[in-house]
Order: sequence, then C-alpha cells, then structure tokens
Amino acid sequence: MQVTETKSEGLRREYSVVVSAEALEAKTNEKLETVRADFHMKGFRKGKAPLPLLKRMFGKSVLGEVVQETVEQTVQTHLTETGHRPAQQPDIKIANENFQEGDDLTVEIAYDCLPEVPEVDYAAIALERHVVEVDEDAVEDGLKRLAESATGYEPKEGAAENGDQAVIDFVGKVDGEAFEGGTAEDYPLVLGSNSFIPGFEEQLVGLEAGAEKAVEVKFPEEYGAPHLAGKDAVFDVTVKEVRGPVPAEIDDALAERYGAENLEALKTQLRERIGDEFAGASRQLVKRRLLDKLDELVSFELPPTLVEAEAKSIAHQLWHDENPDVHGHDHPAIEATEEHTRLAERRVRLGLLLADIGTKEAVEVTEQEIGQAVMQQARQYPGQEREFFEFVKSNRQAMEQIRAPLFEDKVVDLILEKVTITDVSVSKDALQAELEALDEEDGEAVKGEAKAEA
Repeated sequence: MQVTETKSEGLRREYSVVVSAEALEAKTNEKLETVRADFHMKGFRKGKAPLPLLKRMFGKSVLGEVVQETVEQTVQTHLTETGHRPAQQPDIKIANENFQEGDDLTVEIAYDCLPEVPEVDYAAIALERHVVEVDEDAVEDGLKRLAESATGYEPKEGAAENGDQAVIDFVGKVDGEAFEGGTAEDYPLVLGSNSFIPGFEEQLVGLEAGAEKAVEVKFPEEYGAPHLAGKDAVFDVTVKEVRGPVPAEIDDALAERYGAENLEALKTQLRERIGDEFAGASRQLVKRRLLDKLDELVSFELPPTLVEAEAKSIAHQLWHDENPDVHGHDHPAIEATEEHTRLAERRVRLGLLLADIGTKEAVEVTEQEIGQAVMQQARQYPGQEREFFEFVKSNRQAMEQIRAPLFEDKVVDLILEKVTITDVSVSKDALQAELEALDEEDGEAVKGEAKAEA
C-alpha cells in the first residue's frame, strides 16, 4: 500500500492511497479458496473445483467484496497509523472509476482532523448564581392557582357567560352530512377555554338552558383530520344546562384533592416544588454565563466541515421557523449567512470543548439515566409510549439526541464544581427579568431569531 499526502492545510488532510493489483489478486484468491472449501460442483468432489473455474464464475462478485473491504481496511489502517481523529466520516472515493481486474486500486481520502483543545483555566472563571428565597407570597400564589384548577361548577339561572360551563348536545355536519367524531351528548364545555374549534365557544355566550343554535365554524387549515381541514361546518347545538364556576376553598379538602395529608403538607410540597423551579431557572442562567465565559477564554482552530454543517443546520431550522406550514424539504435552497456561521462557530467550539473535558474527566451517561430520559420523553406521546421507546432503542441517531444533553449537563456540573461561584440573593421578579433578557439576547443572535445554547 502506497500512501501519498496530497493536502495538509490547517486541520484539512487529503491522501491518495494505491493498493497494488497483486495485493488485490491475493485477497481475491484467498476468498475464492474459502468458497471452494464448501462448494460442490458437478463432476468434482466437494472442495476440489478448479480455482480458475471458480474465478470465472464468482471472480467479479468476489473482487467487488475485496475492493469494499480493502477500502475500509485502508482507511482504518491509515487513521491508526497517523493517529488522526476525523471530525466527520472521511470522504472516500475510488479515483480510478473504471477500475477492472488487474488494475491497481487508487483510493482518495479527505477529512478534517479534530483539533487539539487547550486546557481551561478554571481559576479565571468567576460566576454569580442568583438564588431566590421561596417566600409565603409565592406559596400563596401557588395555592390560588391550584384552587383555580380545582374550580367546580353548579347550575345557574340565566345566560351563559365566559367562564361558565355549558352542558351541551351537538351534531356536527359538513356539506349537510354528519361526520365521525362530531357528535356528543352531555358535553361539559367551559366557555372561553378555547378547547373547541375557533369561533365555536363565542357563539354559545348569551344562551340559556334549553336554547338551540346552529353554530357555524370553519375548521383550521392545519386541523389534525385532513378530511375536515379547511372545511366549513355547522354544529346543531342544544344547551341542556348552564353552570357557574364555584372557586375551591383553600383548605384541607383542597390539599386532599392533590394527594396531600392536609393544607400544611400541601404548602410544604408547594414550597419544595417552587424552590426546584427557581433553582432550575437559576441553573439555566449560570450555565449560559459559564458557556459565555468558556467561549471567551478558549480559542482553537475549528474543523471547517463541522462549522459548515452546523451553519446549514441553523439556517435550515430558522427557515422552517419562519415557514411553519412547510413540513418537508421541498423548498428553495437555503444559504447560510455570516450570522449563521458565527453562531455555528460558537456551537462547534463549545461542543468540542465540552466533549474534550468530558472525555478527559471520564464522564459517562449510564443506561439507567438514558432509560429515564427516554421514558420521560415517551410521556409526550400518550398511548404510543411503547412505540416511541422501541423507535429510540433501534435508532442510533435518536438515542444520541437523548444522550447528548445528558452528557453536556454532566460536564457542565463538573465544571461548575471547579470554578468560583458566588450566591447572590435576588427577587423572583429580578430572576424572571434576567431570564427574559436572556431570551431577547438569544433572539438577536441570528437576525432576531436564532436560539443559542442555554
């Protein structure tokens, strides 16, 4: 095997590798010998068929296998000998496209190397962690929200208003024909909840028990049932009862509805939950500020192919954000801008840095942690949890998308243990204001729309 370096600029490496025809023939004959050992040809004993005859019968297919295996082995041997770590799968092609038996095989290999990542000076990083105390006002607000969620309804006289519950029978029709799923009896609909088709609930306001009305609506263009999307419909509605809201009392009975022993126990649970929410928001902020610091402190050459791929991904995602009605990829070519590239460079730099730190510190994500994350995501698909789990289990890319953020968070936690962090007490409003400012900061990253890492 003869290896010639054809390009070495920065992290870019390109090589031309020639495998002699003699080496290919030797491997082909070796494979044919293996085939002959179990091959039974009429007129010959098992394993005794002449090699030239086998070569005429199977030579081309065996040579194809040999070429494929040789290319794979050549690349692997080359990477082992050079110690290079490609940033992406190497670009490999056979240079002599008209390759035939008896020719030398010329393979061209091109890739960007992963860079050497410098050590981080953790002593140079000082961060503030904003801590919010869970006061009684926050607990009381939480209790009020729970009480509102537990609101009951009692029959009332008079016309239905927003916030009331109308108990209705209805039959939905499109083009005069009732459609499947458009009929119900004794349906309790809270007016103003926006749980029905736009324009439906508003037409029930002002109706009393016993009233009948033909409610005219139009299904949204993006409605889940394609045969109804964008169609005009009429619902024949009968109001059977009007019920007014009855706020739940904040007492032991409310606590029991939420699985707590009594009101004090519910307050304790709320205090812990609100504290966790504040801590999560605070961590989000300190993580973002840490990434900002790392981006400022650490500089190294980036693999152009990774930056280009990330910039294209950002541009593509933003285009779909601006055009939510386009779900496929049948759209004009999307070119990455300088802003996309700038954000891509940050993401690639931080990604390589965190990966390097995680590798050096032997950070691992356990199967149990991945399993918990998969099940948590599966809950977003009620009734299809098992299908989602099986899909992730059999899809390497989907599994990596779940593992990657777990790994990143573990590395971030490790770094936070090494840097200087000062806890600063702030109000809930101040924490919220900083989160909103961060959202605006991210929103301006790429023409007012890109989302950064935090």
